[in-house]
Amino acid sequence: MPESRAQSEAEGVPDYRDTLTLPSTEFPMRAGLPKREPDLLARWSRLRIYDRLREKASTVRGTAAERPPFVLHDGPPYANGHLHIGHALNKILKDMIVRSQQMMGRDSRYVPGWDCHGLPIEWKIEEQYRAAGRDRRDVPVVELRSECRRFAEKWIEIQRTEFQRLGVIGNWDDPYLTMDFEAEAVIAEEFMAFVMNGSLYRGSKPVMWSPVEKTALAEAEVEYRERKSPEIWVRFPVVQGGLAGASVLIWTTTPWTIPSNKAVAYGRSIAYGLYEVAATEGDCWARPGERLVLADALAAHALGKSRVARWDRIRDVNAAELDSCVCRHPFADLDGFWSYDVPIIEGGFVSDDAGTGFVHTAPSHGADDYEAFASRGWTDRMTHNVGEDGEFHPHVPRFAGLRVFDVKGREGGANAAVIESLVEAGAIIARGRLEHSYPHSWRSKAPVIFRNTPQWFVAIDSEVGGDDTYGATIRQRALASIDRLVAWTPPSGRNRLYSMIESRPDWVLSRQRAWGVPLTCFVRKGADQQDDGFLLRDARVNARVAAAFREEGADAWFREGASDRFLCPDHDPEDWEQVFDILDVWFDSGSTHAFALRDRPDGTADGIADLYLEGTDQHRGWFHSSMLQACGTTGRAPYHGVLTHGFTLDENGMKMSKSLGNTVAPENVTRQYGADILRLWVAQSDYTADLRIGPEILRNAADSYRRLRNSFRFMLGNLADFDAASAVPLAEMPELERWVLHRIAELDRVVREGYARYDFQKVFQALFLFCTSDLSSFYFDIRKDALYCDGARGLTRRAAQTVLDHLLRRLATWLAPVLCFTMEEVWLNRVSGDAASVHLEDFPETPAVWLDEAVAKRWAAVRKARRVVTGAIEVKRRDKSIGSSLEAAPVVHVEDPDMRKVLESLNFADVCITSGLDVVAEMPDGQAFRLEDVPGVAVAFRAAEGGKCLRCWKILPDVGSHRHEGVCARCDSVLG
Repeated sequence: MPESRAQSEAEGVPDYRDTLTLPSTEFPMRAGLPKREPDLLARWSRLRIYDRLREKASTVRGTAAERPPFVLHDGPPYANGHLHIGHALNKILKDMIVRSQQMMGRDSRYVPGWDCHGLPIEWKIEEQYRAAGRDRRDVPVVELRSECRRFAEKWIEIQRTEFQRLGVIGNWDDPYLTMDFEAEAVIAEEFMAFVMNGSLYRGSKPVMWSPVEKTALAEAEVEYRERKSPEIWVRFPVVQGGLAGASVLIWTTTPWTIPSNKAVAYGRSIAYGLYEVAATEGDCWARPGERLVLADALAAHALGKSRVARWDRIRDVNAAELDSCVCRHPFADLDGFWSYDVPIIEGGFVSDDAGTGFVHTAPSHGADDYEAFASRGWTDRMTHNVGEDGEFHPHVPRFAGLRVFDVKGREGGANAAVIESLVEAGAIIARGRLEHSYPHSWRSKAPVIFRNTPQWFVAIDSEVGGDDTYGATIRQRALASIDRLVAWTPPSGRNRLYSMIESRPDWVLSRQRAWGVPLTCFVRKGADQQDDGFLLRDARVNARVAAAFREEGADAWFREGASDRFLCPDHDPEDWEQVFDILDVWFDSGSTHAFALRDRPDGTADGIADLYLEGTDQHRGWFHSSMLQACGTTGRAPYHGVLTHGFTLDENGMKMSKSLGNTVAPENVTRQYGADILRLWVAQSDYTADLRIGPEILRNAADSYRRLRNSFRFMLGNLADFDAASAVPLAEMPELERWVLHRIAELDRVVREGYARYDFQKVFQALFLFCTSDLSSFYFDIRKDALYCDGARGLTRRAAQTVLDHLLRRLATWLAPVLCFTMEEVWLNRVSGDAASVHLEDFPETPAVWLDEAVAKRWAAVRKARRVVTGAIEVKRRDKSIGSSLEAAPVVHVEDPDMRKVLESLNFADVCITSGLDVVAEMPDGQAFRLEDVPGVAVAFRAAEGGKCLRCWKILPDVGSHRHEGVCARCDSVLG
């Protein structure tokens, strides 16, 4: 065809371009998402999309069309910094669920929330104080809390904007905040429920403690990092029993705990022996002739470390013999402070995997150590040697004032001093340094210690009263909920949480900080924990506390006269001590089911969410604390379903780190590509595992997006002159269109089932493959000729447009939960009206009659044969024999009579986009093109004969024989 209208006129060749019905659309090929998306966000805000969806649900409430509620309860992010890519992954997943459930007919509610209390914010304010030369202890607590509140408010506003930029829909105008006065009142009420049901107690046991932050930490607030620690092998001389005169050898990587040692533990199933040192070499602290008791599996390693050249194993040592032995503390000769007996006890935690087979046991500095003592009723033997700064108290000889770790988390002088004293006492036999995994605070990144300190606990194995359908204790109810009430996505989440709760100790609730909800309770002055009436249980006092919190917030607890205000007139304040510890922030977030679900009109009447969704780390965090809290107050889990996603890694599978320069900030992605590309990355990924992201992955996502966008642009362009009145009914449609409708019906089931299972990857892959393979590379390619060249009212063209209209409406709604901005743009290019939005629509119902397995079977055969034809033509294109498939009129040899019958029943030349085509039965004797996976089909190339139609470009024998110059019969009839 001539290249330009001017050239055509100059050569006297007719130009039929204006007679074609070419695509026309304002939907641009270049997305320009970074600029277009903010405008759509502003439009959604103006239209109040989320509110209109709630109104839509309310209009049918109480009728047969009532939309069942679906509530995804938001795990509150922490209000203390810009969003990272993990935040984006989490919120986008939530948004895709909320949107898809809404479009499947639910009243899908989403109330965003924020965790506002806790140490990270308080730590930031303390840093500001230190920079200004102020001592945090000189700042009135209410003033500090006010600073913390303002800090949280600032970051909530920043994060709200950043979340909305990702396209996340929700009740952003009325989120829940754990620092709202109502929330603080409910948190206090939930805590006081534990006071009243008797499960709260104050105990002195070792907890993980941050010397830097000066507070107890929950397991969820601890991360494990590699650290080099000193390792030592120490003699504990046996002074009573059959092994008297020998020494039990222990190994430890925490020398600072030796001053608090109260026992040595052994394992009953371990084989032990009595070993005698025969000879030493070099600088050795062992003495020839001394006898040591060791686990047989570890003796060679331990003696080798101490540079013992030769040794003799004298005899076996059995458990009964160990049970009868008592040791002397290694420091007993240095100071009378340690002149007490050190028994040898059985410990189920002892193994012969490392060390010596004996574990030095300091019940104030280890969970296993404590349990070993508590099970024997020896809690009176606990020590209080280490203070909140990680320093030894003044009463500890030789080590008073020495720290385990300094204020910056670096190793203090305690370990070195203890080792030096062990050398002086002649107790150490070997020393070294070991790199191993060690607990650190995930906030300050500083190492933590186990430290005995009075704390408040919830007993998870005591009966708590109330509804005992799922058990009488918190642990029983939690385990029953996990097994019987909760659906887990992926299923492995069940095992993870079950094992954690099955083996967990009592819940430590107290923190020694200022910013948060206090433990709103009183204890009788001078009373012991075991005394009746130690803890005040009075519903009238509780009601006054809750009322004050609703009016003034939790600051009311810290104001002058608070004790009188809450206790009077029912109790004498002089008899009671007010507790000022702060609740663990996990109790705050664990209580959100009460104030964000139960107590809000957009929550749930029973306080149970349809879904909780967070990262896998929340099995020990929010999922865990919510389970414990709700099981203690309501008797069951606060959720019907739990979905967990993995962590985000860089393209090489490495953990992201600012120091490595491999982080991906959501803000940078939206600035360069747009939020829809980030959402597409989420949809393409398997979120149940760790997800990789980086420049190349984002470029691939952008390429996938462009291919999808082109499909929508084709549909929009070819629907410009279509209206519903010209739609073709199913019975009159060509079979190719009926095949597309069949595929739509198949996909309708795939999409609904996939979204119901939160399987976004399956949904997106199915739709992407359909758009690129079934549509762009097949159906659109075939129907271009009819859409462009047939008469505007021709049946085939109108049938194709009818199908395109069905496709557009379904694909736009099906993909709206994923590509929320682009599908809105698509919708507004097709549907007019200032109030129109794809996000106000439901997935269209698909007629069951569209599903036609017979048509599907026929077209599966057609596509197989077509692949052979296009393969044969591609060979000719590559060797430059032809330039276009319209230059071909191949002969297709088909062995199977049923397939041949199918191909002969339709215009197979149009399907193959050739100018002509013959289907024959006999298989060729000579060379012909074949595909191994399509047996019985061969294609012999043949050039099309005739003239080239100046309008549709087909090469046909009749071109030039009609009224209009240089066109074929079809084009001549269209021209009239």
